[in-house]
Amino acid sequence: MEDIRTGAPDRTGGDAEALARRFDADRGHLRAVAYRMLGSLSEAEDAVQETWIKLGRTDVSGVANLTGWLTTVVGRVCLDMLRSRGSRREDPLEHYVPDPVVRVPGAGDPAHAAELTESVGLALLVVLETLAPAERLAFVLHDMFAVPFDEIAPVVDRSTAATRQLASRARRRVQDAAPGPGPDARRQREIADAFLAASRGGDFEGLLAVLDPDAVLRADGGTLLAGTSRVVRGAETITRQALMYASFGHASLPVVANGQPALLSVVDGKPGSLMVFTIVGDRIVELHVLADPERVAALGIPEEALAGAIGSA
Repeated sequence: MEDIRTGAPDRTGGDAEALARRFDADRGHLRAVAYRMLGSLSEAEDAVQETWIKLGRTDVSGVANLTGWLTTVVGRVCLDMLRSRGSRREDPLEHYVPDPVVRVPGAGDPAHAAELTESVGLALLVVLETLAPAERLAFVLHDMFAVPFDEIAPVVDRSTAATRQLASRARRRVQDAAPGPGPDARRQREIADAFLAASRGGDFEGLLAVLDPDAVLRADGGTLLAGTSRVVRGAETITRQALMYASFGHASLPVVANGQPALLSVVDGKPGSLMVFTIVGDRIVELHVLADPERVAALGIPEEALAGAIGSA
C-alpha cells in the first residue's frame, strides 16, 4: 500500500491518516526547531517536509515518544542542510541577516509568528550562524528544546560526553555574543519611534541619544543589491551614514519582527526594506536591515497595511 501524500510505503499499520494528524499536531514545533537551526523560513519548511517523508518511510509502531523522534529527525535533516550550505555558501556571513518572521500588529497570524520566534531574536540567530553545524544542533536541541544529550549524540555521531561539550562551547559563544534582555515591548517601540523621528528630522544628536556607543548595523542586500551589504560599527559611524536608512523616513510601517520592534519602508506601495531593532536597556545595540528585494517581497505584508503606510507618510 502506498501513502498518497509521499508515495512512500505505508508502514504505520494501516493508520496513515491518524499518523498524518499526529504529524500535523507537531508541525509547528518542528518548524520552530528547523527555523532556529537554519535561520531560513523556506529551508525550515523544506526540512519539515523532508521529515514527513522520512516518517512515511519508517515503521514507528515501536516509538514511544513520537514527538521526540520527530525532533531528532528534523534535527538530522537540518544538520545535513547546514553542512551542504557551508560547502557552497558564497555570501559573506558577516552581513548576513537571517529571515525575519514579521507581523503587522492587529493583522496576520500572531499565534503562528509567536510559535516560530518565541525567545529567538535576529541577533541570536546571527550568533547561531557563527556556530559549527554540530555545535548549533547540540545547542538548539538541548538548550532550546530540552532534548537529552544521549538522544542528540547519535545524530552528530559523537559520544554523549562529546555532545555535551559541543553544547557547552556553543553556549559560551552565545552568552558572550548575544545581547541581553530588553525592556518591555512598549518601551522598545518608544525607542524605535524616537530613532525614526530623529532620522526623519536629520537630528544626529537624537540618533546618538538612542544608539548604544558600540551599536552595530548589519545590512543585507542579497545578490541583487550586494553593494548595499555592509556592517557598520559604532553609534557615530552609524549616524554619519544616516542615508543608509533615509528611506525609512518617508513612508514606513511599524511592524514586529521576531518579537522586536521593526520598521518596513514602503516604496510605490510595495515593501522596500526592513529594519529590526535590538534594544538593551534604553539603547539600540543592533540594527538589522534586510534590503534583499526577493526576501523582502516574501515577507507577506498585507496590501492594506502597505496602503496605510503610504497614507501616513
